[in-house]
Amino acid sequence: MVLKNFGWSFAVTALGLVAAVLYGGWTAFGVVLILSILEISLSFDNAVVNAGILKKMSAFWQKIFLTVGVLIAVFGMRLVFPVVIVAVSAKMGPVEAVDLALNDAERYEQLVTDAHPSIAAFGGMFLFMIFLDFVFEERDIRWLAWLERPLAKLGKIDMLSVCIALIVLLISSMTFAANAHQHAGHADKAQTVLISGIAGLITYLVVGGLSGFFENRLEEEEEREHEAEEKAKKAGKSVPAVVMVGKAAFFLFLYLEVLDASFSFDGVIGAFAITNDIVPMALGLGIGAMYVRSLTVYLVRQGTLDDYVYLEHGAHYAIGTLAVILLVTIQYQINEIITGLVGVVLIGWSFWSSVRRNKALAAEEVQPQEALTGV
Repeated sequence: MVLKNFGWSFAVTALGLVAAVLYGGWTAFGVVLILSILEISLSFDNAVVNAGILKKMSAFWQKIFLTVGVLIAVFGMRLVFPVVIVAVSAKMGPVEAVDLALNDAERYEQLVTDAHPSIAAFGGMFLFMIFLDFVFEERDIRWLAWLERPLAKLGKIDMLSVCIALIVLLISSMTFAANAHQHAGHADKAQTVLISGIAGLITYLVVGGLSGFFENRLEEEEEREHEAEEKAKKAGKSVPAVVMVGKAAFFLFLYLEVLDASFSFDGVIGAFAITNDIVPMALGLGIGAMYVRSLTVYLVRQGTLDDYVYLEHGAHYAIGTLAVILLVTIQYQINEIITGLVGVVLIGWSFWSSVRRNKALAAEEVQPQEALTGV
């Protein structure tokens, strides 16, 4: 069963790690490995969401998502998108960016370093909004209740996450501008940081708006389907289920692609906190994306989605940490190993907490049974 679900992922991992060693030795091997683990960690909630929606779809639409979706998520978002980010930020064509990365690493590194403040501001704001909207949401299950309970109460204030994000962005850009006298050219970059951060915020709001639009359309379609079924039953007629399931599945597919793209985006942006080299970045993100796809299929087939309830919390705290790190790296350098391990530690901690919770619940169920049997 494991080989059936994860066979392709294992193969891609082996090829990717060998390619990393050939490209940059054991240093590149370590970076690719960290990026792969980080991508899987950050995208675990992606697999959870995907599985929850995918199980409602017919086998045909599941196959469409797992084929077309792989092309979009793996090759589009995780392989092409990093190149596009570098090309736009460094003001060059995508082909030139790839050629430069492969043939003139020093110049490419310098261009990416110069463009890093804008990349970090854009990505930091996008990730920060994901984190804020998560912690400000009221939910039944809380991981760090002492923190999440008061934050959920604050979240009732409209647009609070946007206000906080903009305040953080202003502080970051003003601090960057205040240090401009120490480094030539930083005064111009301070404005770029502000504009890039606002662009990241707008991108998040647009993606969220599209997701909400498709979700509303899906709910409307399901209501219509239910009403049609009720009318057909009363009239003693058959329901054209294939057509209506097809419409519902189509909106599910669109909604799922938007969600998947948004989840993929945080992994790509987070990768820039680890490395600026697009080759290890593409290898690491590609490997991680394959495991996310395999994990999605596994969760759908096994139905074990709700066993580890704190993993989603851990993933979002990792996203929030990465957002802060990206904003800090606008001015200060942080070791990429530390950046990568923070996410892994948070995911591991949330997994361990989930296991402890499951054991505690199991013990509570056993005690009443023992009391009833007199044991």
